[in-house]
Amino acid sequence: MSYQCQNCGYKSLKWLGRCPECGAWHSFIEEREEKASKRKEKKPLKILKLSEISCSSKPRISTGLSEFDLVLGGGIVPASMILIGGDPGIGKSTLLTQMAGDLIRRGRKVLYFSAEESPEQVKLRTQRLSVPEDFYFLSETDLNLLFEAIEEISPEVIIVDSIQTVYLPELASSPGSVSQVRECANQLLRLAKEKDITIFIVGHITKEGVIAGPKILEHLVDVVLYLEGEKETGFRILRAMKNRFGAVNEIGVFVMTEKGLESHTSYEELFLTGEGVPTCILEGTRPLLVEIQALTTKSFLSVPRRQSVGYDPIRLSLLCAILEKKLGVGLSDRDVYVKVAGGLKIRDPGADFAVALSLLSSLLEKKLPEKTLYIGEIGLSGELRPVRELSARIKEAEKKGFLRALVPDYGKGEIKVSGLELIPLKDLISAFKLLFGL
Repeated sequence: MSYQCQNCGYKSLKWLGRCPECGAWHSFIEEREEKASKRKEKKPLKILKLSEISCSSKPRISTGLSEFDLVLGGGIVPASMILIGGDPGIGKSTLLTQMAGDLIRRGRKVLYFSAEESPEQVKLRTQRLSVPEDFYFLSETDLNLLFEAIEEISPEVIIVDSIQTVYLPELASSPGSVSQVRECANQLLRLAKEKDITIFIVGHITKEGVIAGPKILEHLVDVVLYLEGEKETGFRILRAMKNRFGAVNEIGVFVMTEKGLESHTSYEELFLTGEGVPTCILEGTRPLLVEIQALTTKSFLSVPRRQSVGYDPIRLSLLCAILEKKLGVGLSDRDVYVKVAGGLKIRDPGADFAVALSLLSSLLEKKLPEKTLYIGEIGLSGELRPVRELSARIKEAEKKGFLRALVPDYGKGEIKVSGLELIPLKDLISAFKLLFGL
């Protein structure tokens, strides 16, 4: 008997409250040690040169949802394994059921392997979504039964819902444990590559917002997708955290309706409210116009609040310190709140300029010029640093009707043709004088 961390797989002979490897608390579960199986007959070793390998590019398969195809890099790559995670009830099963229905319409053979739902529950969902009911369904938890079903019907696409609830009876540990998740994922990956089958896996999310199970699960698969969003608003964002066949951090925007998830290509009503400071961020290869809202109020606490929704709180604290040091504005006695409109979580440093200006606008109670875009990363000395793909951001802003853009002075030379008025700035001080005249 041994104890194994369910977060990283670290083993210990005794129970530990905190994992010495990953630092997780109360993650150790008692598991039985598996006996080593008899050594199988050794296969002949076959070493190949890359020049001897014939490689024919296979066409990608469309999912039927344009935003889903965009996130995958142009569609489904055959013989790949794709992991989809998200909060409970966010729409993971709905998205995959819609995809299965569209694949059936185009003559693809799909097998839905569910360890969580009964056949009646899945049938009710297909009727609600108005998708064809011709795909195969298997409601079991034993993964060996899936292998038997594959030999019988030879599907092209398999959906496993979910990886934490299936198990291999050869292992003594319970479903969802590190050893079960790791071995089940390995078996599925081998199946995908040998049988030329595309496999979609649903993964549960922990309270920290990451996919439950060992981190090796995300290393094994070809694509890792996260479905995010607020359940109350109906908007969903599908983000690629890993993609061997496309851009990382690419996002797709959906809206949840009575008929399921629909691609939402005109995102202006979601991210552009007209009440914040607009900027353009880069998500994968896609430029997105978003608005930053900020609020500063008198603080009655010994340590003023610095809170943000959708923006890195550490970067927010840095920006507050830069504004106080370089511009002399008083934020040490004020609570600061920042929010990204639409519930989007941004990681692009090019939004720093818009966040800083939204804080100044709230503090001084002065509105910024309309139809103006603000792009740039802010360094610790207050300088505006260049951002990548500035030309693509400016073109996107031009499509949406913006008239001018304040950009880093270093990046103006990147843009050869633009209908926008470009105003290059070197630092925050020059921007402060230009916009607020102080």
